[in-house]
Amino acid sequence: MNDPESPEFVLAADLGGTNARVAAVARDGTILTSARGATPSNEGPSEIVAELVRLAEESCGRNGSQKMPIAFGLAVPALVDSANGKIVSSPNLPQMNDVGLSEAISTACGIPAVLENDANAAAVGENWLGASNGVATSICVTLGTGVGGGIILDGEVWRGIDGTAAEIGHICVEPNGVFCGCGSRGCVEQYSSATAVVRIARELARDFPGSALSSIDAFTARDVFLAAREGDSLALEVFRLSGMYLGIALAGLVNTLNPEAIVIAGGAAAGWEMFVHHVRSEIDKRAFRRPAERVKLVPAQLGDAAGILGSARLAFDAHPQGSVSSNR
Repeated sequence: MNDPESPEFVLAADLGGTNARVAAVARDGTILTSARGATPSNEGPSEIVAELVRLAEESCGRNGSQKMPIAFGLAVPALVDSANGKIVSSPNLPQMNDVGLSEAISTACGIPAVLENDANAAAVGENWLGASNGVATSICVTLGTGVGGGIILDGEVWRGIDGTAAEIGHICVEPNGVFCGCGSRGCVEQYSSATAVVRIARELARDFPGSALSSIDAFTARDVFLAAREGDSLALEVFRLSGMYLGIALAGLVNTLNPEAIVIAGGAAAGWEMFVHHVRSEIDKRAFRRPAERVKLVPAQLGDAAGILGSARLAFDAHPQGSVSSNR
């Protein structure tokens, strides 16, 4: 099984509530092949493991290498115990709660497996080959259905003692605000996610009777974004509020962590130009002057490959055989 002409590679998975993707990734971050399938969300853990294994086999088959992958990196939308390879709590896939996914995958594939929260993996990917490459201390904020976060301190993922660090979406920005699924209220997730953009637009619609959104029965966050690009006053106000609340949360992190860069990622980040100046304004008003001036706000560069590349990098780091290619 030794092919000196083929690059060493790992398998890397990004498991979502709807879709799963597995890729073969070389040491320099090149995605050699990938396979995608639907997550068996209404079935048990064994079916999800089987689907990941099937996608891994499909990806390896497309790769055509006779080499075995070195390891398997797994990025999942969950609170994880990465040291023990266990999913602690997964709101999107509750059947995976308390599942030792690393052991299950390792047993099925015959290679070591590394488990990480998907937002942490995205932060690692952006730090390796994306927007925060070359930066030792950075924050990656993922704006999607919710708000996720990953923190890199001195080149290492900061997980905290229980693995719950970087839950940026659950920083309180409005003490008496909207109730959140986490059990608290006023979390930034309720004001700066794609879901929040739609909610806020609906709540404010009566104050903007001339808005183009009033003619759409069930608009989406993308509809709000498109309306904002056309100068729609309701849509612009929604993004002002969304950016303001995100900026309040990030200003506190700037004072706490003194990062060099904050990367904004995720689907909702497509509206970057509509809210980033409001984010920057709040940071400048609320954070200490020197760290506020230092920190760069940058859009993510890797798109939906960030989690795959981050989990690949973590797999290489955990099971090195030679050195990982890096620009850092």
